[in-house]
Amino acid sequence: MDSSVTIFGDWGTSRLRLFLRQGKMVLDRRDGPGIGSLSKSPCETFLELVGDWREAGPSQALLCGMVGSRNGWVEAPYAACPASAADIRDRLIQIDADGLPVAIVPGLSCRNALGGPDVMRGEETQILGALALNADLAKGRHLLALPGTHTKWVVVDDGAITSFLTAPVGEIYALLREHSILAKAAPGDAESAEGLAAGFTRGVARIVEHGPGALPHLIFETRSRQLLDGLAKDEAMGFLSGLLIGADTATTSSWFGKLGQVSLIGAPALSVLYAEAITAHGGASVPVDGDSAVLAGLTTLSSAQNSGVHVLA
Repeated sequence: MDSSVTIFGDWGTSRLRLFLRQGKMVLDRRDGPGIGSLSKSPCETFLELVGDWREAGPSQALLCGMVGSRNGWVEAPYAACPASAADIRDRLIQIDADGLPVAIVPGLSCRNALGGPDVMRGEETQILGALALNADLAKGRHLLALPGTHTKWVVVDDGAITSFLTAPVGEIYALLREHSILAKAAPGDAESAEGLAAGFTRGVARIVEHGPGALPHLIFETRSRQLLDGLAKDEAMGFLSGLLIGADTATTSSWFGKLGQVSLIGAPALSVLYAEAITAHGGASVPVDGDSAVLAGLTTLSSAQNSGVHVLA
């Protein structure tokens, strides 16, 4: 084995991203099915994907995300907040995959700002990566956002993740778009980036005007504006997205007190939308690439090769 060669992976519900690394250099990347769509066991799927990579002599593989859930390869119990990189490192689950040591990163749990239980898996690694990429984030109190199917708003104090709040914005949008009457007033309309963007801006503006408490009533405008105002379907879908992201941002602003500068970790296209909503609510934002954050976070944890709890594969 070559101690400088490692395999890093972000294995979520919908996709798997694997990286073969030597030092800090990415030698190769492969994508695979998410935990929610496997036709074989996680172990078999992983070993097939990394088969020829074994020739490079990787010393270990380090995986984060839903691979550590109850439906994943093996459950990695949540670490409670506040949690630092060292706390997460100490709770890595170590298994063996045909002679290759594999470590699985645990998720995090907390009691959120609303007093309810909250959980994350995978985002904790991106957060650690953001801290590694920007040392200023490891000092003082900061707000980070990870837009996605289940958007996370995260508070970091002096480098430790102290609390977070989840909003299933992407999932709600997909459900309303695909399974509600809201999107069916103008069936068959072609979508354009310009229409989506214009509709999004209008949706955010409606939330700024009336506040997030009006969201249930404003959502119906997605349909009524198509029927009575001739709103094109692409603008209507952008409008719906703007309402949901705008309301999420507005609610978080009232929870956090003042948005200030928010670090947005994730895919650029979605981060742009959240940046617009944050600006509309008086804040500012700086983007952090999701892939870069994952790799930096796994690098932070990779020194834990011999740490964690050992279980059978």
